[in-house]
Amino acid sequence: MNLTEFNQSDRCEHFFCPERSVSPILYILLYACSAAVVLLTVCGNLLIIISVFYFKQLQTPTNMLVLSLAVSDFLVGALVMPLMLIWTIESCWIFGKVLCISFFVVSGFFMTISIYNVTLIAVDRYLALSHPFLYLNTISRRTTCIVVYCNWCVLGLYVTAFYYFTGTFSSFVMCPGECFYLLNEVWSEVDLVFSFIFPLSIIGMLYIRVFGIAKKHATAIRELNNHTWPKIHMKSERKAAKVLGILVSVFLVCLLPYFIYSLIGTVIEIQAETLFKVLAVVHINSCINPYIYALFYPWFRKCIKLVITLKIFQTDSKFINILS
Repeated sequence: MNLTEFNQSDRCEHFFCPERSVSPILYILLYACSAAVVLLTVCGNLLIIISVFYFKQLQTPTNMLVLSLAVSDFLVGALVMPLMLIWTIESCWIFGKVLCISFFVVSGFFMTISIYNVTLIAVDRYLALSHPFLYLNTISRRTTCIVVYCNWCVLGLYVTAFYYFTGTFSSFVMCPGECFYLLNEVWSEVDLVFSFIFPLSIIGMLYIRVFGIAKKHATAIRELNNHTWPKIHMKSERKAAKVLGILVSVFLVCLLPYFIYSLIGTVIEIQAETLFKVLAVVHINSCINPYIYALFYPWFRKCIKLVITLKIFQTDSKFINILS
């Protein structure tokens, strides 16, 4: 969050929680809708986690990255979204200082993890389409799992070090009823570059190349009538690139308001209500992702049916042909 330093004690004298401006019925409806969003986020991502983790046929290198994204989205739904939505409805932080600090640290970590998960997915799709035979021979599930593990560890260390050196754990000050974390301009720019500009630049460049390669493959497929395996394989890779491209596009649209907010935060004063809306849009992306898979992937719908009907408890059900 890009904000200038200010006199905390003077500001707290003028700070107050706004009175509830909605009717009791609308108030209850807002909480019911928030609970539904949290439930959809948790259940949708949990279904992806169970599907990829359980069914052997789905344990591909690409799906390990999808699994990592689903885990981060699941944790956002379980740990971050309830606090975020309550904060938005109440227009006031009611959970105290410790949870405020925890909220910023956890939210910042999962937001950064999600961005870099999507970045790794873009790298994976680029390699799969630009060097398909090299990709099949060198990129294994184990390799991808190591990359995912290193990604979580490195970003965990970065977020911890970032909040430690910016004084969050030792000198965090807040007025009663608010939860805003203040950064000086230097640390704001460092975080903006590392957490947004760098990964988003990679995603943009790679997906421009991915769709260019996919277009060339579409022409090549029409010329491979006598080579069934390459034809099927290339179609599969193109479809995966298309679906994951939609996922990335939705992700960028949800992230764009926060990105713009981070850029202009030091130039103009942003109202608290605007901040609530921006953060809500970012976190709602965690709810949308599973339903992109449900819309475009028959195998995910089949997995949902097997999980809901408890057929996964049958003997050798993990070896079911999900992709047929």
